[in-house]
Amino acid sequence: MPQGIVMRSTGSWYEVRTDDHQLLKCRLRGKIKLKDIKINNPIAVGDKVVYEYEPGLATGIITEILPRENYIIRQSVHKSAFSHILAANIDQAILIVTLTFPRTSLGFIDRFLVTAESFRIPTILIFNKIDLLEEEARVNQKELIALYEELGYKCIETSTLDNINLDEFHATIRHKKSLLSGHSGVGKSSLVNSVNPNLKLKTNEVSTFANKGVHTTTFAEMFEIEPDTFIIDTPGIKELGLADIESWEVSHYFPEMRDLLGECKYHNCTHTHEPGCAVLEAVEAGKIAESRYISYLSMLQGDDNRK
Repeated sequence: MPQGIVMRSTGSWYEVRTDDHQLLKCRLRGKIKLKDIKINNPIAVGDKVVYEYEPGLATGIITEILPRENYIIRQSVHKSAFSHILAANIDQAILIVTLTFPRTSLGFIDRFLVTAESFRIPTILIFNKIDLLEEEARVNQKELIALYEELGYKCIETSTLDNINLDEFHATIRHKKSLLSGHSGVGKSSLVNSVNPNLKLKTNEVSTFANKGVHTTTFAEMFEIEPDTFIIDTPGIKELGLADIESWEVSHYFPEMRDLLGECKYHNCTHTHEPGCAVLEAVEAGKIAESRYISYLSMLQGDDNRK
C-alpha cells in the first residue's frame, strides 16, 4: 500500500503528498481512534499515512495512520474535554512573538513552552516586528530574551520590514520540519514569504482599533520551502489551553523548577505554600523570574486566562 505525508487538513478532506511529490486529495475511511486521548482531529498535518486510490476517481482514502514520532497538542477551544493536534512528526516548534501590534503575553509564551516541553519538542522564540518598538520596549524585549535564553531557549529578533536577521531565521528552519505558531498578526506569513517569496502566503494588517490580527490561515498547512525544509503554518491561536498535563506535572516542564524538584522538603510539593520549598525560596531570591512563577500558578489553577 502506498504511503504519504499529510500536507493540509480541511476537516473532512486531506491533501497527501505522495512518494512522487504529487498532492492527492484524500478522505478518511471510517473512524480512527487513538489510544488514551480524546481529540477532534484524528489526522494532523505532518502525519504519515497509508492510503489507497478510489476506483475510477482522482481521490484517495486514508486507511491507516502510521506511528507518530511526536505531536504537539492543545485543548480544544469548543470542546473542553477534547484536544486538538496542531501538528505531528516535527523537528522543532517556533513561536512568533510580538510585544506590540499585537501583544503576545508572557503567559501565552510560557504555556506554549510548557506544551512543547511536555512532548520534548525543541522550541525557538522569534521576536518579530522589532522595527515597531520604542526604546523602552526594546530594553524590555532584551530583558525577556536574556531570561528565556538563560533557560535554554534560542531567541531571534526579526523584522521583515527592515530585513533584520532573516538569514538567521532561514538558517534555523533549514533541513527541518518546523511548526510555526503565534497569534494572528504576528507576521508568520511575512517571515515565510521572506524565505520563499514564491509561496505568496496571505498576509493581513493588524486592526489598529483592537490591536489584534485578522486570521489569514483557516487550516493548518505544510509547505516545502526548499528540498528537505518544511514549514507547518497553523491558524493564528487566540488562546492555548494545556492538554494532557496533570497539575503535579506542570513544574516538570519549567526548566528552572525542574532543576530544584529534588530539593523540596516534601516529595509532593506543589510549590505554592509548603515550608521548605526550594522553588518558593528561588522565587523569593530572584533566581526564578516572577513572571514565570505567575505563569506556573495560572497553569496550576487551570486559569482560563490563556491569552
